[in-house]
Amino acid sequence: MSLSDLACKNAKSKGKPYRLADGDGLYLLVQKNGSKLWQLRYRYLEKENILSFGKYPLVSLLDARGKRDDAKRSLIAGINPSTKRKEEKIAAITEARTTFGLIAEEYVTRMEERDAAAATTTKTKWLLKDLASPLAKRPIKEITAAEILQLLQKIERSGRRETARRLRGVIGSVFRLAIVTLRAETDPTLPLRGALQPPKANGRAAITDEKKFGQLLVAIDEYDGWPTLKAALQFLALTCVRPGEVRGATRAEFDQEKAVWHIPAERMKMRAPHDVPLSKQSLRILGEVWPLSERGGLVFPSIRSTKRPLSENAMNAALRRMGYRKDEVTAHGFRVTASTILNARKYDPDVIEAVLAHQDKNAIRRTYNRATYWEQRVTLMHEWGDLLDALKAHR
Repeated sequence: MSLSDLACKNAKSKGKPYRLADGDGLYLLVQKNGSKLWQLRYRYLEKENILSFGKYPLVSLLDARGKRDDAKRSLIAGINPSTKRKEEKIAAITEARTTFGLIAEEYVTRMEERDAAAATTTKTKWLLKDLASPLAKRPIKEITAAEILQLLQKIERSGRRETARRLRGVIGSVFRLAIVTLRAETDPTLPLRGALQPPKANGRAAITDEKKFGQLLVAIDEYDGWPTLKAALQFLALTCVRPGEVRGATRAEFDQEKAVWHIPAERMKMRAPHDVPLSKQSLRILGEVWPLSERGGLVFPSIRSTKRPLSENAMNAALRRMGYRKDEVTAHGFRVTASTILNARKYDPDVIEAVLAHQDKNAIRRTYNRATYWEQRVTLMHEWGDLLDALKAHR
């Protein structure tokens, strides 16, 4: 005879455990202390098994019958319900442990293993560990597009539109790693394309007027601060590279006899090696600063140690001491100056892009340009050095 909910409710302890049968192997086990537990007795491969479904009344009679029916269906399919439950429990635990934070850490580790630029890795860590921290403990499969959008919009409202855009991209990268490693099925950042406000244009502050740039070059030549800092600014203007590439330059990278600076891929923003033709002006600056770095490998070491490069803000700080505001000029803006002046003077745009180490999106063109424009780049860098001398003379 089947049980009723009233019978289950009124069952009392009897000093020893006893069972109230419901049918098809399901029964309510009433224990000595009066607690009640649903269990199912069944046979699998000629062996008797017992499966528990939880305590009554947290698990109702109706729920217990549903669990019994599910177990019977598994048996018909040739599956042991007890084994199935263990596998489901393991899967649930695994999924709970497969959090966004853990996969984000794995993503950063993979970046480091493929020798991504240190600055890029540091920025990615900051984005994932600091800004994406609300997602860290969430199972990655449970994270929704709406949840990510709420996080991004909070950053966007603070005025950091570009940061919000970059964070969306990095979160998407983590999800794509989870997908290819079978820990997620979809990337919820895909529907968010176009959902954020575009970044406000905020180019590098630069002087693009030739006469004013000549005045800046004279101010640098007359700068009475740390010698390697002065030389670094002069060299930066002549070579059209990024400030970080000058700050990290080592003596081993230079072939002064052939007038070439070989910058290795790991120090370049685009992770591709870049050779810089050295004009006579650049070689003169190197000759002046070279003795100052004999005890260390860095060409432009810091004030405090020959083993440490100039700080990231040293160049900009020197420009401020010369009287230039941050909205007038920055060290990185020297590249903008070079691009503007050279394009205005009708030099070949492809050669200018090659000088600036801007990579063409087309891989074939990128390889072709690098192989083809070397002689043109040598000529251009020599003419650029002579032009800077002329700008200083006619300031």
